Amino acid sequence: MNGGEVTVAGSDDLKSPLLPVVHNDEPFERQTVGQQLRTIFTPKNCYIALGPLLCAVVCLCVDLGGDDTTTARNMLGVLVWMFAWWLTEAVPMPITSMTPLFLFPLFGISAADDVANSYMDDVISLVLGSFILALAVEHYNIHRRLALNITLVFCVEPLNAPLLLLGICATTAFVSMWMHNVAAAVMMMPVATGILQRLPSSSSSTEVVPPAVGKFCRAVVLGVIYSAAVGGMSTLTGTGVNLILVGMWKSYFPDADPISFSQWFFFGFPLALCIFVVLWCILCVMYCPKGAGQALSPYLHKSHLRRELELLGPMNFAEKMVLAVFGGLVVLWMTRNITDDIPGWGRIFDGRAGDGTVSVMMATLLFIIPSKIKKGEKLMDWSKCKKLPWNIVLLLGAGFAIADGVRTSGLAEVLSKGLVFLETAPYWAIAPMVCLIAATITEFTSNNATTTLLVPLLIEIAKTMGIHPLLLMVPGAIGAQFAFLLPTGTPSNVVGFTTGHIEIKDMMKTGLPLKIAGTIFLSILMPTLGAYVFASKGGV
Repeated sequence: MNGGEVTVAGSDDLKSPLLPVVHNDEPFERQTVGQQLRTIFTPKNCYIALGPLLCAVVCLCVDLGGDDTTTARNMLGVLVWMFAWWLTEAVPMPITSMTPLFLFPLFGISAADDVANSYMDDVISLVLGSFILALAVEHYNIHRRLALNITLVFCVEPLNAPLLLLGICATTAFVSMWMHNVAAAVMMMPVATGILQRLPSSSSSTEVVPPAVGKFCRAVVLGVIYSAAVGGMSTLTGTGVNLILVGMWKSYFPDADPISFSQWFFFGFPLALCIFVVLWCILCVMYCPKGAGQALSPYLHKSHLRRELELLGPMNFAEKMVLAVFGGLVVLWMTRNITDDIPGWGRIFDGRAGDGTVSVMMATLLFIIPSKIKKGEKLMDWSKCKKLPWNIVLLLGAGFAIADGVRTSGLAEVLSKGLVFLETAPYWAIAPMVCLIAATITEFTSNNATTTLLVPLLIEIAKTMGIHPLLLMVPGAIGAQFAFLLPTGTPSNVVGFTTGHIEIKDMMKTGLPLKIAGTIFLSILMPTLGAYVFASKGGV
């Protein structure tokens, strides 16, 4: 002890600053008022202010009629606020998706606990479980092995360009059936571009590139992004839009039977198959001219694909177990509820078990089964789940919260009164119009946001017309997946556009006829096959 004295090593002056002083010889430039205003009133800040401003205008100025419509008017104001932020992306979409958690209680629409319950139900459990399985498939390269094997089957000798294109597109569509379509596009694009890397580039100065080669490259990239979208339509797990639709059906009609995985598949798969065939035909006509196989054969050969497959090595225990768990999940999904005459295994539990139940159960097995790669290692651990799409989970929760809010606030009744003029409108005219409106909006905003915006309105239109709600809900939701024209329409389009093989005009040429064909098929199949598949659904 030094008699209470404290010495500071390396410092001769106790009053010297603890942090080094930075001497800046440059004079400080004070911003002018104009510069300060420009930093405040940026386009993004204006978009941020637009949401609450529109909400205030609705709450203060809009008269919905009736004696007790305050809650309904507040709900409409909150909807306008949220959709303004969604459409402009002034605030990240996941954050906008969480705004019901504080806006609904503050505006007297719902209690905090009731809103929070919307963010976790059986549909969201289905999403979480299926995405964990998809991450396992991606981690062990099972998707790549599957793609190479299927492409090898279609790579015949002599090379047939349309057949090879069919193999790549069919593989992408199949993968997209069991995982989110964006994830499928991200996983399949490297496989497709890996095949295209064997073809000579147009920038190469050493040889003349046949026009058929460049066209085939465009066909493959377009085929991957569109096949991912089309394949995702066929199952509930293929895209968030289908899950939003199912969740809203459950929220609006809690007494009706929920839409099961197998039920949606029996309608979605034939529709997706019809659209897929049209897609393949369009690509073949536009990008696979006669003699394309002969032009491609010097660069693409079965031996190349076999070599890539050999590099992956034989399937190990971990890959086989992931594939077995995934296959088991698909079987459980398809057999939970088969028909009224042939009840599935769900009858054993009196309907208490849902698709999300088995999804999470099978995903849990991945954290229990050993991988046999390292001692004590399991097939999956939580560190491998960091890429879980929480943005989609939050968006689904927001959609379900909105559905509950529109129903409980009385806004649904107000909307239905304003749509009385549609009582005499024929269904054959309304259904294609609904699909086209959704397909147009989705080019400029996300398909999930489009569905969340349109489905509550379509339910009220269906009630006004006196038809089954699903007859309009399904065309609106599937139409929102027809984002085929612009790169910004969906992340899958961005994935393809960034490869450099396609331009906007290629997407326009292919996407427009595909969008028209999809609208026609949907308008035909919904009142025929859809009416049969969803015949047991009540709620009208």
